Amino acid sequence: MTRVSTQIPTLEQLHALNPVQQPTYADTDLLNRVTAELRKRPPLVFAGECDELRGKLADVAAGRAFILQGGDCAETFDTGTAIDIRGKLRVLLSMAVVLTYAAQVPVVKLGRLAGQYAKPRSNDTETRGGVVLPAYRGDAVNGLDFTEQSRRHDPNRLMEVYNHSAATLNLIRAFVTGGFADLRAVHSWNQDFVRNSGVEVRYESMADEIERALAFMVACGVDKEAFRTVDFYSSHEALVLPYEHAMTRIDSRTDTPYNTSAHMVWIGERTRQVDGAHVQFARHLRNPIGVKIGPSMTGDEVVALADALDPQHEPGRLTLISRMGAGKVRTALPPLVRAVEATGRSVAWVCDPMHGNTFETANGYKTRAFSQVVDEMNGFFDVHEELGTWPGGVHMELTGDDVTECVGGVADALAEADLPNRYETACDPRLNRNQSLELAFLIAERLTDGRIKRTNPVQEYRVEDF
Repeated sequence: MTRVSTQIPTLEQLHALNPVQQPTYADTDLLNRVTAELRKRPPLVFAGECDELRGKLADVAAGRAFILQGGDCAETFDTGTAIDIRGKLRVLLSMAVVLTYAAQVPVVKLGRLAGQYAKPRSNDTETRGGVVLPAYRGDAVNGLDFTEQSRRHDPNRLMEVYNHSAATLNLIRAFVTGGFADLRAVHSWNQDFVRNSGVEVRYESMADEIERALAFMVACGVDKEAFRTVDFYSSHEALVLPYEHAMTRIDSRTDTPYNTSAHMVWIGERTRQVDGAHVQFARHLRNPIGVKIGPSMTGDEVVALADALDPQHEPGRLTLISRMGAGKVRTALPPLVRAVEATGRSVAWVCDPMHGNTFETANGYKTRAFSQVVDEMNGFFDVHEELGTWPGGVHMELTGDDVTECVGGVADALAEADLPNRYETACDPRLNRNQSLELAFLIAERLTDGRIKRTNPVQEYRVEDF
């Protein structure tokens, strides 16, 4: 029998806090039936896996690992196909191997996958041709089609979120344990990339080096099966409280609550009020918790959030994901880092270089410039290099397809006029696979440059001198 947590606030208590960015369901009886059914469903992830991830994030906080977190802005039910999932996994694996090999640090692989079906919005409504309808809030809430029926907030969609997330996780687990993620397949991950690009040539050269290194290790007696599997974890913004609350279970080993919808959940910039419902819900969970922090935040505010979510100063518990914008990161981030570091906490600092750099083009497309994404990432590294802290990771919206949603990049050099060719996102613009891989090489260079550079930070390896 599924055990429902009595150690977290009830939904009624959370609703009394007036949570923001929530669906408005006309049929509350239907919502209650759906959430009651969700409470009986098996967990999507397991508490032990969440604990394992928390241990790896503790290594990130200590400067011994790096987080690569990426995936769709908003998953949709229509695009959750095997080909689509494989494409996103392939680009993340390709990026991770670049970072691991070049920077010599373990990479914690986190997908914005298997649950990223809800999105906060700036406006509750959208107007087209004089018609006003509810804004699209992700497939967890309503549909993208601009019709009254599609835009109605439907509780049945929460069950679809569960079903699609379960299918996605099943396929990812099959891929990462069944040979697709084998390091000896490093060339095959890149086989469909655009040919004759500088990124592709650089990747293939690195893949050749890795293959020779692997062959050498096998010849020395290293078990080749050690190259076969990787660890891969799921994450999403814990936005729709009825769903997240229904997916919370009591762990039989520790008698503590875990949100079993994902290994890690984060709180967004719009829902991070320290006395708000989302923080009050997340503070009771044993999952690793992330928080998005923007340029308006003060040092006192970020410390108050850390006190609420990480009162025990537990390494690996808290990940702070900055999303400042390229023009603000170098001035807005340092006081926040100093404030948190002064508390003695060990947190993972991650850069989201996407959300602060969105703009609309003259032809009406919401986009991001690759150059600004890179600039914010470099600003993030500059800040941590100056302060002597560890730049612990990157959080990106990306896809495995050759979409044309973000302008720029050396490999593609996409212009605003190219955006209509394959602009496929349901919400925010994503980096395509060439832009993503190009960014991975740039991050690897920063990890091996300047004062951040260290020799063999993996503790198990020591150079011997006889």
